[in-house]
Amino acid sequence: MRAIYYDEFRGPVAVQNVADPTPTSDGVVIRVEASGLCRSDWHGWMGHDPDIRVPHVPGHELAGVIEAVGSNVSRWKAGDRVTLPFVCGCGTCPQCKSGNHQVCDSQFQPGFTHWGSFAEYVAIRYADINLVRIPAQIDFVTAASLGCRFATSFRAIVDQGSLTRGQWLAVHGCGGVGLSAIMIAQAIGARVIAVDITDAKLEFAHGIGAVACVNAAKSGNVTAEIREISGGGVHVSIDALGSPVTCFNSITSLRKRGRHVQVGLLSPEQRNAKVPTDLIVANELEILGSHGMQAHRYPHMMEMIIEGFLQPEKLISQTIRLDQAAEALINMDRFDETGVTIIDEFA
Repeated sequence: MRAIYYDEFRGPVAVQNVADPTPTSDGVVIRVEASGLCRSDWHGWMGHDPDIRVPHVPGHELAGVIEAVGSNVSRWKAGDRVTLPFVCGCGTCPQCKSGNHQVCDSQFQPGFTHWGSFAEYVAIRYADINLVRIPAQIDFVTAASLGCRFATSFRAIVDQGSLTRGQWLAVHGCGGVGLSAIMIAQAIGARVIAVDITDAKLEFAHGIGAVACVNAAKSGNVTAEIREISGGGVHVSIDALGSPVTCFNSITSLRKRGRHVQVGLLSPEQRNAKVPTDLIVANELEILGSHGMQAHRYPHMMEMIIEGFLQPEKLISQTIRLDQAAEALINMDRFDETGVTIIDEFA
């Protein structure tokens, strides 16, 4: 099969012919119809993820058709249209038993712990626990766009942030995660303040539901602007980028008893970022992480898409061929794309 492949971190990335995968007894092989490019794939190529071993095939946001099924798989058959979370739970550890597959003790992550979906085919373990059937109303490109950024934002906003109608949300960083969060919050009925350093991204954010925008590159004080707009601070704030600045600003823009949700990944040298512990204690702030979303939570999100409350297809900026993905991957640190890029041609 053809796949995007690299054999050293920060090294050359190219399309190569590699062996077709075969299913494990608890897994399936999926013919990939669409796969999203995510900054997490760039972090992997940079060597920031300790789970990746080279040589490697990246890609973790995918949708496709089951091609082959392992002997112990009971819920799925060849020909089924499926997608899946980027974190696949084993189904048997204490975390999975509690329903929290997204923090499984033995998790399978295509594109990280194993070869991923920048390829014609991808092998997926724990199929019965993690595959999600794609409704007929949703196409493969849209389904692939859900796999990491949209689903992660859904859980960050709905489950972790507990955002409700009428509350204020600040979104720091208007990439794929941030734009997804804005769309989801708007559908809930919350009031969203978008923060970014690019006017074009802020204009797009406004178009999908942000009621106010702050250009951090032009603002003298991002926190003060957010507090003024929201009347004393937001109820929930999300760092959708991942930097010491956006993390700090997200926390300091909260009102008392507010909730900060960290989704964006910080680079290794920045992981121990400074946080305002005085405000966290005095204002009883909650600091939460959000890492993917369980397969069993997808039906709620899918239902909102089918009913038209969520329109993730509006966040897709372009589709590209597999042979264009190598260059797109290594340039993801430029942040010059608005929206989500999807690979939808693999031959």
